[in-house]
Amino acid sequence: MSRPTGKPAFKWHIVVFLAPAVLVYTAVMIYPLFNTLRLALYTSVERERVFVGLANFHTLFSDIYWSKQFWNALGNNFWFFLIHMLVQNPIGVALAAILSSPRLRFSAFYRSAIFIPTILSFVIVGFAWKLILSPIWGIAPGMLDAVGLKSLYVPWLGKEEYALTTLALVSVWQFVGIPMMLIYAALLAIPEGVLEAGECDGITGMSAFWKIKLPLILPSIGIISILTFVANFNAFDLIYAAQGALAGPDFSTDILGTFMYRTFFGFQLQLGDPHMGSAIASAMFGIILIGVCLYLFGIQRRMRSYQF
Repeated sequence: MSRPTGKPAFKWHIVVFLAPAVLVYTAVMIYPLFNTLRLALYTSVERERVFVGLANFHTLFSDIYWSKQFWNALGNNFWFFLIHMLVQNPIGVALAAILSSPRLRFSAFYRSAIFIPTILSFVIVGFAWKLILSPIWGIAPGMLDAVGLKSLYVPWLGKEEYALTTLALVSVWQFVGIPMMLIYAALLAIPEGVLEAGECDGITGMSAFWKIKLPLILPSIGIISILTFVANFNAFDLIYAAQGALAGPDFSTDILGTFMYRTFFGFQLQLGDPHMGSAIASAMFGIILIGVCLYLFGIQRRMRSYQF
């Protein structure tokens, strides 16, 4: 018998199974994204929508009133991200390295205890830490006084120079379990034969981590870094729960998320402007897109040389 010729039959079952997910993702992600980009190209004149092109972005970046708030929020966002990169991720790697040791007892309990804060609500975490750090009824002054360090206490959430860093460290406390678990999984995926070969060459203990394990988990660290970048530039909940939409004191904790919320919906005496709010959201999308592209095309290619 001769084989049938022509194109292979189209696999309709793939379309059937993918269609629900694609429709839901389009409804809740794709359509809102493009609608936000569209709104950023309009403005309201006497309650009528008027197309203005890129004028809203020009106002956002160059107008004295808008640009001051935008660049302040962007700078705070970068500082928020930098603290996570310099504190959260190294601590996550260190915890994963410790918990992956077969000699450590109760490692499962420690992993669970460290990971539990990540499932807590932002509202709970924000209000809880605001109470803990309160100079009036918080327990932080008493705890420092118990160890003779009360002189170091200051109202960290009430000082402009400390507030953003304090909230970033609270966020680190809440989410350090995520990089810990991802790195922990990457360490467990390293073949035993590679580690045994290192032992034959006298590479054990911390030396094995630095010379063998760390190079092999660099791709995972890269993924964690870009996830941290995206999450931090989408941050909003913790700042809003702890400091409100005004992100006080004096906008020292204002980031792009709170700035966009305040502009889009309005707050107190500030009227909402959906078009300028959409311009800020579009700028956030552009910043995140640039960061992701730099990682994918600049960093990930170099890290592939460490993969098996």
